[in-house]
Amino acid sequence: MSGHATGYPRGIAFAGGTAVVSGVAIFLNARGVRAAGDAAVYTTAKNLVAALVLSLVVAPATMSRLRSMRGGDRTPLLKRSVVAGMLAIAVIGGSVPFVLFFEGLARESSGHAAFLQKTLVVWVAVLALPLLGERSGIVQAGAIALLITGQAVADGGLSGFRFGTGELLILAATLLWSAEVIVARRLLPRVPPLVLGAGRLSLGAAVLVLWILASGRWSALVGLDRNGWWWAAVTGVILAIYVAGWFTALSLAPAVDVTAVLSLGALVTAALSAADTGALPSAGEAGGLAILLAGTALLVTAAIRARGHALEGAAP
Repeated sequence: MSGHATGYPRGIAFAGGTAVVSGVAIFLNARGVRAAGDAAVYTTAKNLVAALVLSLVVAPATMSRLRSMRGGDRTPLLKRSVVAGMLAIAVIGGSVPFVLFFEGLARESSGHAAFLQKTLVVWVAVLALPLLGERSGIVQAGAIALLITGQAVADGGLSGFRFGTGELLILAATLLWSAEVIVARRLLPRVPPLVLGAGRLSLGAAVLVLWILASGRWSALVGLDRNGWWWAAVTGVILAIYVAGWFTALSLAPAVDVTAVLSLGALVTAALSAADTGALPSAGEAGGLAILLAGTALLVTAAIRARGHALEGAAP
C-alpha cells in the first residue's frame, strides 16, 4: 500500500477539522472586523499574530534541523525553486488576495459578491487537472456542481447578479487563492506543511504591512485599541491553526478533494449564527446547506471508492 493511499484518509480528516476551524473563523471575523473598524487594518493585525504564533511553533524545530544538516543535505529546503515557490505563496496566497478581497467587499455592487469567493473549488478543479494530473470524472463534476448550487441557494440565489468592480476584485482574489493551492501542492513533497504555512503567513504579513503603509493606514494599525487587538489575537491564533491544518491536508490528499471538504465550513458558520441569534436558517438557506452537504459527501465518497479500487488493483 502506497504512502499516498494510506495518507488519504488522514488528509480528508485534516480537511474536515480545518473546515470546522474555517467555519468558526468566519463567524468570529465578522465581529472582529466591526471591532477594528477597518477591514485591511484588522486583516493585517490578525495575520501578524498568526505569523508570530506559527513561526514560534516552527522556528525551533526548523533551525535545529538546518544545524544538523551538512552541505547538500540542505538543498530540499534552500533550493532556489523552493524559496521562489514560498515567496509566490506569500504573494498570491498570504497577502495580495486579502487586499483584493476586502477592497472588493468595500466596493461591491451586488449583495451576491461574496458568492464568487465560494467558487474556489471550481477553479482548483480546473487547474488541478492539467497542472497536478488529478483526475476528475462525471461524479466529481456533479459533486462540484452541487457545491456551487448549494452555496448559491444558501446565499439567496443569483437573481439580479451584476458583475461590477467589487465582484471583479473578489474574483481576482479567488483565482489567486486557487493558484496558491496548486503551488502549495507542488511544494509540499519538499517542504513540511508547518514550515510552508509559517512562510506563507510571515512573508504575507510583511506584504500586508507594506500595503498599510502605502495606503496611509499605518497610524490606524499602531493605534488599534485593546479590543481590536484582542480580536486580532483570537482570530490570529485560529488562522494559524487553519493554515497548519490546510497545508497538512494538502500534503496528504488531492487538492480538489481537500478544497471540497472545506466547503463544509459554511455549515459550521450557519450553526454558530443560529445559536448566536436564536433564529433558525430560512427554508432557502437550509436547502442550500443540505445541497452543499450532499455535494461534499458525494465527492469524498467517490474519491474514497476510487482509491479503494486502486489499492485492490495494486495488491499482489
